[in-house]
Amino acid sequence: MNRTTFHVEKLDCAAEEHLVRMRLEGEPGIERLAFDLATRHITVVHTGSPAPIRAALDELQLGAREVETALLDADGDDAVEAPDTAEERRALWVVFGINGALFVGEVVAGLLAGSMGLVADSFDMLADALVYGLSLAAVGAVASRKTRVARLSGYLQLTLAVVGLAEVVRRFVAPAAVPEPVTMIVVSLVALAGNVAALRVLARARSREAHMEASRIFTSNDVKVNVLVIAAGVAVALTASKWPDLVAGGLIFLIVANGARRILALSRS
Repeated sequence: MNRTTFHVEKLDCAAEEHLVRMRLEGEPGIERLAFDLATRHITVVHTGSPAPIRAALDELQLGAREVETALLDADGDDAVEAPDTAEERRALWVVFGINGALFVGEVVAGLLAGSMGLVADSFDMLADALVYGLSLAAVGAVASRKTRVARLSGYLQLTLAVVGLAEVVRRFVAPAAVPEPVTMIVVSLVALAGNVAALRVLARARSREAHMEASRIFTSNDVKVNVLVIAAGVAVALTASKWPDLVAGGLIFLIVANGARRILALSRS
């Protein structure tokens, strides 16, 4: 068994990392992969020559070069650790519960307060809760199944975004009451705290599998959305107008759609 380290000049973020994973996972002889974005290094545990791995990386045109190859000892003490699927599963169950609870709370509060921003945010939470449920099915699965889960997650989020944008347009045209701003702000602050907690849980999991990366993207979107609804609530309070809430709702669904685009791009790489 060998361990080869590559320096990849264009390994700037998780998108490039995912390209490499999708190209190398499942290749004959490759046992494990580890990524260090800070140093732009990829470590590959494999059998046989590193030449096929180098050729595969060259196809991606990311500026990869081989740094060193070492022979592992018989016990494999120097091998890259395999993903902790139990840790992934625990993290996903926690964020699944957080997003499910936030969805229920926000949709009820949004309907009572007449806030499109809160309703939109609740739809985003629903998408995330379903995505985390799908991701739970992918833990420990083969790369092709993980990719299918990420793709399904993207299509789900895109569908909710389109439906939401249609509702925003309808409310722009039809008469609508001014939403209750205090409820918007308070509920969004609670949701923000929940999403920050979810991000911390996902960060501790340390996995960079495709389905886990999808989960991080969704939750990062949620934090931006919460801040946007808080700002809209303040604007509604200052102007006594429905327009800040409707603008926030439209922007939220555009953020949701962009998250879907990123997931679909990763799953097709």
